[in-house]
Amino acid sequence: MQKHAALSPATLLFPLALVLFEFSVYIANDMIQPGMLAVVREFGVDASWVPTSMTGFLLGGALLPWLMGPLSDHIGRRPVMLWGVAFFILSCLGTLWSHDIVSFMVLRVLQGMGLCFISAVGYAAIQEAFEEKAAVKVTALMANVALIAPLVGPVAGAALVQAWPWRGSFMVIAAVATVSFVGLIASMPETVRRGEHALSLGKLARDYREVFANRRFVASALCIPLMALPLLGWIALSPVMLVEDAGMSMLQYGLWQVPVIGALIVGNLLLVKFADRWPLGHSVAVGRLPALAGVLVIVAGSLFPSLQFYFLIAGMSLVTLGEGLAFAVLYRFALTACDVAKGAVAASMTMLSMAVYACGIEGLKRAYLTGGYVGYALLVLLLTTMFFLLSRRMVGVAMAERAPGGRLAEEGA
Repeated sequence: MQKHAALSPATLLFPLALVLFEFSVYIANDMIQPGMLAVVREFGVDASWVPTSMTGFLLGGALLPWLMGPLSDHIGRRPVMLWGVAFFILSCLGTLWSHDIVSFMVLRVLQGMGLCFISAVGYAAIQEAFEEKAAVKVTALMANVALIAPLVGPVAGAALVQAWPWRGSFMVIAAVATVSFVGLIASMPETVRRGEHALSLGKLARDYREVFANRRFVASALCIPLMALPLLGWIALSPVMLVEDAGMSMLQYGLWQVPVIGALIVGNLLLVKFADRWPLGHSVAVGRLPALAGVLVIVAGSLFPSLQFYFLIAGMSLVTLGEGLAFAVLYRFALTACDVAKGAVAASMTMLSMAVYACGIEGLKRAYLTGGYVGYALLVLLLTTMFFLLSRRMVGVAMAERAPGGRLAEEGA
């Protein structure tokens, strides 16, 4: 199919339907986090299960991409995406029959599988449907819509849990996903030729071996979760930090998400604004600066125990500002780092990201539960330093490929 070089109401119908599904998957995490305190009380378990809900959700996101990406290369993006949305809706409805913490966590893993279809199938289709800079803009705009989830989710979840049983949140999520399902049926194009890529275990093994043997792909793909982990750790742990430990109300907890997620939205809007003016990759270098400054603010909060959560929120806002400037470009760089079919590359990115997310959130949880604020702040500092060091060379190489005479410039990527 011909790639779109410009954005218009007609070309944006598919991204809007996809981002509505992305929004529904994200609020399946963000809305339930404040409700997790009610969940653990109902099932008679302690508060350490609160962040584990998010770990299970992300683990689900790591389970299926290895198959869904290559399967969509073979039979088409559209049917795989539609089946994935339907599966997610059913997994949300399944909470009506959840009777203990184990069955609840199993459903969290199943719901997390919705993440597989967003990144390994949906975003691959976006990259194939649009020219490079248009794809970066669309990805950044989609991120802004999706980011309403962590902005609205905690506030809406906190309000719902006051008025309804916590299962009501999942019914709302299923309804939103159903609207997306109808929109995708109406607007999603098919961006691959069915049957062009063979599907066999041998072919899968060769593709994944080639992808993971590509050191630049691994470096590019690792940059994404390393930069995003501070925010995901905040989303997972902030109910414990702010409500359990700092004694805030559920409404206060929800409102304190606004500056953190608002800064992320600002970063994405700045990327959209400057995408045509900056060389692709410059925004990553710019975004590293507020991210590093934010981590230093978080660490400085350990010196002021009575004010540490204010330092944490201010620092997290700077970190997310940098993430908004960098994320869409990092995704594009990782996807174009090797020449394997894009479904397999996107699936590899998803598996790597979700595995790092799950391990990182558990690590942040342990750091906070054992070392308090100081332990949490030091681990965030370590993660951001790793991102900074890993991204410097990777971005330089990717920008060189897009310069006149570079590999991707010659190919018209």
